[in-house]
Amino acid sequence: MIKLSAIQLCSGPDVTENLEAISRQLTILEQKSVGEDKHLVVLPECCLFFGGKDVEQLTLAKKTQDSQELLNGLLALAKQFKMTLVAGTIPLLDKDENKFTNTCCVFSPEGNVLEQYDKIHLFDVDVKDNEKEYRESLYTKPGEQVVVLPTEAGNVGLSVCYDLRFPELYRQLRNQGADIITVPSAFTRVTGKAHWQTLLQARAIENQVYIIAAGQEGVHANGRETWGHSMIISPWGEILSCLENGEGVISAQYSNEELSRIRNSMPINKHNKFTTDFLK
Repeated sequence: MIKLSAIQLCSGPDVTENLEAISRQLTILEQKSVGEDKHLVVLPECCLFFGGKDVEQLTLAKKTQDSQELLNGLLALAKQFKMTLVAGTIPLLDKDENKFTNTCCVFSPEGNVLEQYDKIHLFDVDVKDNEKEYRESLYTKPGEQVVVLPTEAGNVGLSVCYDLRFPELYRQLRNQGADIITVPSAFTRVTGKAHWQTLLQARAIENQVYIIAAGQEGVHANGRETWGHSMIISPWGEILSCLENGEGVISAQYSNEELSRIRNSMPINKHNKFTTDFLK
């Protein structure tokens, strides 16, 4: 049996407190998971630092230049709870030291780093909320690599938050073998209410993959409001589990048989005419 889970948090600007909050939710999840063979758990974007100014993420990245201070706490949790952990994102200092990458790290149940993905699409937008505008590119360097990795729970494609609005990335993940795509996020309340569920279901349906979307939710230390509504969605677009508000955890079973049935009965990838060869 393979279990898929998403943890919803209201993270703050204190790394230690955030690690403790994650540990509490993993403890609850462990108590509910007796007898599960394999387990894939996803944390929200900015799981170890959120609710401060963007420049403070750069400061944190500079303080932990070798990244181990941030990674070690997450490594320990993955090993303690024996789960494949998609650890949202953390700020890792870029080589020019003037920016950081918003990096999603994946840890094995043995506590090893399996893969890292740097968020490609940066949230530089105007929103009608109390923040008014978001300019991630001021301090964040965008990623350049599409990442799909084999795990004991299946082939996992990585994405982060604003990436959700770019279906081309998700098609690339599917074409590179993803059966599950993770979406750690911190959607604003305004954009989340308008588009979150619709976008998640669309990405699941058009690519015939499981989607695990773990969100931040609540009012954070800097007044920013996030939408939550963490979801696990089937390859048919069904919402298998959802947590609208508050901190907590949701879970659903992964079925390779159901995935194969959907893909065989409606072979979208084979029918897709918009391949490189077709467009030449």
